[in-house]
Amino acid sequence: MKIAILGAMVEEIEPLLEKVENIKKIEYAKNSYYEAVYKGVEVVIAYSKIGCVYSTLSATILIEHFKCDILLFSGVAGAINKELKIGDLIYAKRLCKHDLDITAFGHPPGFVPEGKVYVYSDKRLIEIAKRVASKKNIKLIGGTIATGDQFISSEEKKQEIAKKFEADAIEMEGYSVALVCDSFGVPFFILRAISDSANMDASFDFDKFLEKSAKISADFILEMVEEIKNSKDIFEQKG
Repeated sequence: MKIAILGAMVEEIEPLLEKVENIKKIEYAKNSYYEAVYKGVEVVIAYSKIGCVYSTLSATILIEHFKCDILLFSGVAGAINKELKIGDLIYAKRLCKHDLDITAFGHPPGFVPEGKVYVYSDKRLIEIAKRVASKKNIKLIGGTIATGDQFISSEEKKQEIAKKFEADAIEMEGYSVALVCDSFGVPFFILRAISDSANMDASFDFDKFLEKSAKISADFILEMVEEIKNSKDIFEQKG
């Protein structure tokens, strides 16, 4: 079994690289991929760069070129659900593309013919994440994550997305990664730490938060790798 671990920014994978062994850096398709081992499990770690196009490319390469069997994604997101606070961890039960819009042709927001509005995460990986959260005594929230190629700072726009998609958080890569994995039949899990919320403090320092949350997310993801290893029988068939 080979597990892909993907982030959007270099800061999100640096804590992972500090904890894995036998690292081999590979340059491919104008990006860097790191083959490594964690507690006997083969992993391939990469950051895609920000946005749907780059994350689609990286996820496809991890599956098609590096032959990864499972993909775990870790990063940050903005809160839409007012119950979410800075630092909370949310996983995607399902994901949508909030800026995909051909409603002029009579289709619902986020839908294209032969496509679907929502992509649903692998239930086995969700259960593994819940076990990890319980063991580490970490609050883990499940919800709908909306993806788009825009950084949304407007509270009005966030609430519009919430109304259309029943979304809890918003980011820039998750749906495209999910769609790639779903298309190839590869189980996936998207983890996000909340980086901004409706009631955030004006003194909030994003760079400090990113460093801290990256470490928390990395620890969580690596715990999941170990749990997956111990549960590998349930992943003998993809889906």
